[in-house]
Amino acid sequence: MNRYLMRLAYRGAGFHGWQSQPNAVSVQSVVEQALHTALRTEVPIVGAGRTDTGVNARTMFAHFDFDGELPDTGRLLVSLNRLVGKDIAIHDIRRVRDDFHARFDATERTYKYFVSFVKNPFIYPLSWFCHTPLDLSRMNEAADILLETSDFTSFAKLHSDAKTNICDVRCARWEYLQDNTAVFTISADRFLRNMVRAVVGTLVDVGRGKLTLHDFREVIKSKDRCAAGQSMPGEALFLWDIKYDSFI
Repeated sequence: MNRYLMRLAYRGAGFHGWQSQPNAVSVQSVVEQALHTALRTEVPIVGAGRTDTGVNARTMFAHFDFDGELPDTGRLLVSLNRLVGKDIAIHDIRRVRDDFHARFDATERTYKYFVSFVKNPFIYPLSWFCHTPLDLSRMNEAADILLETSDFTSFAKLHSDAKTNICDVRCARWEYLQDNTAVFTISADRFLRNMVRAVVGTLVDVGRGKLTLHDFREVIKSKDRCAAGQSMPGEALFLWDIKYDSFI
Protein backbone atom coordinates (compact mmCIF):
# COMPACT_ATOMS: atom_id res chain seq x y z
CA MET A 1 0.00 0.00 0.00
CA ASN A 2 1.20 3.48 -0.83
CA ARG A 3 0.23 6.58 1.17
CA TYR A 4 -0.88 9.79 -0.51
CA LEU A 5 -1.58 13.26 0.81
CA MET A 6 -4.38 15.42 -0.54
CA ARG A 7 -4.56 19.22 -0.20
CA LEU A 8 -8.06 20.64 -0.49
CA ALA A 9 -10.28 23.60 0.38
CA TYR A 10 -13.99 23.91 1.03
CA ARG A 11 -16.80 26.23 1.92
CA GLY A 12 -18.48 24.79 4.96
CA ALA A 13 -22.04 26.10 4.63
CA GLY A 14 -23.38 23.00 2.90
CA PHE A 15 -21.78 20.45 5.22
CA HIS A 16 -22.19 19.12 8.74
CA GLY A 17 -18.51 19.63 9.37
CA TRP A 18 -15.54 17.63 8.16
CA GLN A 19 -16.08 14.28 9.83
CA SER A 20 -18.35 11.58 8.42
CA GLN A 21 -21.49 10.95 10.46
CA PRO A 22 -24.74 9.05 9.98
CA ASN A 23 -27.55 10.77 8.06
CA ALA A 24 -25.56 13.95 7.38
CA VAL A 25 -23.46 15.28 4.51
CA SER A 26 -19.86 15.94 5.53
CA VAL A 27 -16.79 17.00 3.58
CA GLN A 28 -15.06 13.71 4.39
CA SER A 29 -17.95 11.60 3.11
CA VAL A 30 -18.22 13.55 -0.16
CA VAL A 31 -14.47 13.25 -0.85
CA GLU A 32 -14.45 9.54 0.01
CA GLN A 33 -17.37 8.91 -2.33
CA ALA A 34 -15.54 10.78 -5.12
CA LEU A 35 -12.41 8.69 -4.58
CA HIS A 36 -14.51 5.52 -4.60
CA THR A 37 -16.06 6.51 -7.93
CA ALA A 38 -12.78 7.57 -9.53
CA LEU A 39 -10.62 4.69 -8.25
CA ARG A 40 -13.34 2.02 -8.11
CA THR A 41 -12.48 0.95 -4.59
CA GLU A 42 -13.20 2.08 -1.04
CA VAL A 43 -10.68 4.76 -0.03
CA PRO A 44 -11.01 6.01 3.58
CA ILE A 45 -9.29 9.35 4.24
CA VAL A 46 -7.84 10.79 7.45
CA GLY A 47 -8.04 14.57 7.84
CA ALA A 48 -5.57 16.88 9.55
CA GLY A 49 -8.37 17.91 11.91
CA ARG A 50 -12.10 18.35 12.24
CA THR A 51 -14.03 21.49 11.42
CA ASP A 52 -17.52 22.07 12.78
CA THR A 53 -20.72 22.62 10.82
CA GLY A 54 -20.44 25.66 8.55
CA VAL A 55 -16.73 26.27 9.16
CA ASN A 56 -14.61 26.81 6.05
CA ALA A 57 -11.12 25.62 5.13
CA ARG A 58 -8.77 27.50 2.86
CA THR A 59 -6.31 24.68 3.49
CA MET A 60 -7.05 21.15 4.67
CA PHE A 61 -4.89 18.07 4.30
CA ALA A 62 -5.98 14.44 4.33
CA HIS A 63 -4.05 11.23 3.74
CA PHE A 64 -5.22 7.95 2.25
CA ASP A 65 -3.75 4.59 1.28
CA PHE A 66 -4.00 3.05 -2.17
CA ASP A 67 -2.72 -0.30 -3.40
CA GLY A 68 -0.31 0.64 -6.17
CA GLU A 69 0.46 3.81 -8.05
CA LEU A 70 -2.33 6.28 -8.65
CA PRO A 71 -3.39 6.90 -12.25
CA ASP A 72 -2.31 10.15 -13.91
CA THR A 73 -2.63 12.73 -11.11
CA GLY A 74 -3.73 15.55 -13.41
CA ARG A 75 -6.62 13.52 -14.80
CA LEU A 76 -7.51 12.26 -11.33
CA LEU A 77 -7.72 15.81 -9.97
CA VAL A 78 -10.00 16.84 -12.84
CA SER A 79 -12.24 13.84 -12.21
CA LEU A 80 -12.38 14.35 -8.44
CA ASN A 81 -13.16 18.05 -8.74
CA ARG A 82 -16.10 17.27 -11.00
CA LEU A 83 -17.38 14.70 -8.55
CA VAL A 84 -17.11 16.69 -5.30
CA GLY A 85 -19.20 19.66 -6.47
CA LYS A 86 -18.67 23.40 -6.37
CA ASP A 87 -18.08 23.79 -2.62
CA ILE A 88 -14.95 21.61 -2.48
CA ALA A 89 -11.71 22.09 -4.41
CA ILE A 90 -8.97 19.44 -4.45
CA HIS A 91 -5.71 21.16 -5.31
CA ASP A 92 -3.03 18.52 -5.05
CA ILE A 93 -2.29 14.85 -4.41
CA ARG A 94 1.24 13.71 -3.65
CA ARG A 95 3.01 10.54 -2.52
CA VAL A 96 4.28 10.69 1.08
CA ARG A 97 6.15 8.31 3.34
CA ASP A 98 4.18 5.29 4.49
CA ASP A 99 4.03 6.37 8.13
CA PHE A 100 3.03 9.98 7.43
CA HIS A 101 -0.11 11.04 9.32
CA ALA A 102 -2.08 14.12 8.25
CA ARG A 103 -3.25 14.83 11.79
CA PHE A 104 -0.46 13.75 14.10
CA ASP A 105 2.43 15.04 11.96
CA ALA A 106 1.00 18.57 11.76
CA THR A 107 3.14 20.98 13.76
CA GLU A 108 0.96 24.10 13.60
CA ARG A 109 -2.53 25.12 12.55
CA THR A 110 -3.82 28.62 11.83
CA TYR A 111 -7.41 29.87 11.88
CA LYS A 112 -8.81 33.23 10.82
CA TYR A 113 -12.11 34.80 11.86
CA PHE A 114 -13.52 37.64 9.74
CA VAL A 115 -15.70 40.50 11.00
CA SER A 116 -17.50 43.18 8.98
CA PHE A 117 -18.60 46.46 10.53
CA VAL A 118 -20.74 47.55 7.58
CA LYS A 119 -23.56 45.56 6.07
CA ASN A 120 -22.24 44.18 2.80
CA PRO A 121 -24.26 41.66 0.76
CA PHE A 122 -21.12 40.51 -1.05
CA ILE A 123 -19.10 39.39 1.97
CA TYR A 124 -21.65 38.62 4.69
CA PRO A 125 -21.86 34.87 4.02
CA LEU A 126 -18.17 34.53 4.94
CA SER A 127 -17.90 37.10 7.73
CA TRP A 128 -19.76 38.04 10.89
CA PHE A 129 -21.60 41.37 10.76
CA CYS A 130 -20.97 43.37 13.93
CA HIS A 131 -23.48 46.16 14.52
CA THR A 132 -21.38 48.02 17.10
CA PRO A 133 -17.77 49.28 17.19
CA LEU A 134 -15.14 47.08 18.84
CA ASP A 135 -12.02 48.21 20.68
CA LEU A 136 -9.47 46.14 18.76
CA SER A 137 -6.60 47.59 20.78
CA ARG A 138 -8.09 46.27 24.01
CA MET A 139 -8.95 42.97 22.30
CA ASN A 140 -5.31 42.59 21.30
CA GLU A 141 -4.26 43.17 24.91
CA ALA A 142 -6.57 40.31 25.88
CA ALA A 143 -5.34 38.19 22.97
CA ASP A 144 -1.78 38.56 24.30
CA ILE A 145 -2.93 36.77 27.45
CA LEU A 146 -3.66 33.70 25.33
CA LEU A 147 0.05 33.45 24.55
CA GLU A 148 0.70 33.01 28.28
CA THR A 149 -2.04 30.39 28.65
CA SER A 150 -1.68 26.62 28.40
CA ASP A 151 -5.00 25.27 29.70
CA PHE A 152 -7.92 26.25 27.44
CA THR A 153 -10.68 24.37 29.28
CA SER A 154 -12.77 27.57 29.47
CA PHE A 155 -12.98 27.62 25.67
CA ALA A 156 -13.49 23.89 25.12
CA LYS A 157 -16.76 22.32 24.06
CA LEU A 158 -18.40 20.62 27.03
CA HIS A 159 -18.28 16.81 27.17
CA SER A 160 -15.81 16.53 24.30
CA ASP A 161 -13.58 13.50 23.85
CA ALA A 162 -10.32 15.47 24.08
CA LYS A 163 -7.75 13.78 26.34
CA THR A 164 -6.17 17.11 27.28
CA ASN A 165 -7.11 20.78 27.04
CA ILE A 166 -3.49 21.93 26.88
CA CYS A 167 -2.61 23.95 23.75
CA ASP A 168 0.40 26.00 22.73
CA VAL A 169 -0.97 29.23 21.21
CA ARG A 170 1.82 30.98 19.29
CA CYS A 171 -0.03 33.86 17.64
CA ALA A 172 -3.28 35.65 18.47
CA ARG A 173 -3.87 39.00 16.80
CA TRP A 174 -6.66 41.27 15.54
CA GLU A 175 -6.07 43.64 12.64
CA TYR A 176 -8.15 45.98 10.53
CA LEU A 177 -8.48 45.25 6.84
CA GLN A 178 -9.93 47.33 4.03
CA ASP A 179 -13.67 47.88 3.50
CA ASN A 180 -14.52 48.18 7.22
CA THR A 181 -13.54 44.63 8.05
CA ALA A 182 -11.25 43.03 10.61
CA VAL A 183 -9.67 39.61 11.02
CA PHE A 184 -8.53 37.61 14.02
CA THR A 185 -5.61 35.25 13.37
CA ILE A 186 -4.70 32.51 15.83
CA SER A 187 -2.04 29.80 15.48
CA ALA A 188 -1.31 26.87 17.77
CA ASP A 189 0.02 23.34 17.78
CA ARG A 190 -3.54 22.08 18.25
CA PHE A 191 -7.05 23.37 18.89
CA LEU A 192 -9.92 22.03 20.95
CA ARG A 193 -13.35 21.54 19.46
CA ASN A 194 -15.17 24.90 19.26
CA MET A 195 -12.16 26.63 20.87
CA VAL A 196 -11.59 29.37 18.29
CA ARG A 197 -15.25 30.39 18.13
CA ALA A 198 -15.39 30.58 21.94
CA VAL A 199 -12.16 32.59 22.11
CA VAL A 200 -13.48 35.05 19.52
CA GLY A 201 -16.78 35.40 21.35
CA THR A 202 -15.01 36.19 24.60
CA LEU A 203 -12.66 38.69 22.93
CA VAL A 204 -15.69 40.39 21.38
CA ASP A 205 -17.07 40.83 24.90
CA VAL A 206 -13.78 42.57 25.78
CA GLY A 207 -14.07 44.76 22.69
CA ARG A 208 -17.60 45.76 23.65
CA GLY A 209 -16.57 46.65 27.19
CA LYS A 210 -18.50 43.80 28.78
CA LEU A 211 -15.29 42.23 30.11
CA THR A 212 -12.13 43.86 31.44
CA LEU A 213 -8.67 42.37 31.00
CA HIS A 214 -8.90 41.19 34.61
CA ASP A 215 -12.25 39.54 33.80
CA PHE A 216 -10.68 37.83 30.78
CA ARG A 217 -7.91 36.38 32.94
CA GLU A 218 -10.52 35.19 35.44
CA VAL A 219 -12.47 33.46 32.66
CA ILE A 220 -9.34 31.50 31.76
CA LYS A 221 -8.55 30.68 35.39
CA SER A 222 -12.11 29.44 36.02
CA LYS A 223 -11.76 26.52 33.58
CA ASP A 224 -15.49 26.90 33.06
CA ARG A 225 -16.96 27.10 29.56
CA CYS A 226 -20.03 28.86 30.95
CA ALA A 227 -17.85 31.76 32.10
CA ALA A 228 -16.57 32.46 28.57
CA GLY A 229 -18.38 34.24 25.75
CA GLN A 230 -20.74 32.89 23.16
CA SER A 231 -19.66 30.54 20.40
CA MET A 232 -19.48 32.71 17.29
CA PRO A 233 -21.14 31.74 13.98
CA GLY A 234 -19.13 29.21 11.99
CA GLU A 235 -19.47 30.75 8.54
CA ALA A 236 -16.89 33.48 9.33
CA LEU A 237 -14.25 30.99 10.52
CA PHE A 238 -11.57 29.58 8.23
CA LEU A 239 -9.00 26.88 8.80
CA TRP A 240 -6.33 28.92 7.06
CA ASP A 241 -3.11 26.92 7.09
CA ILE A 242 -1.50 23.72 8.38
CA LYS A 243 2.25 23.25 8.72
CA TYR A 244 4.37 20.09 8.57
CA ASP A 245 8.10 19.66 9.08
CA SER A 246 8.28 17.25 6.15
CA PHE A 247 6.09 15.15 3.87
CA ILE A 248 8.87 12.68 3.07
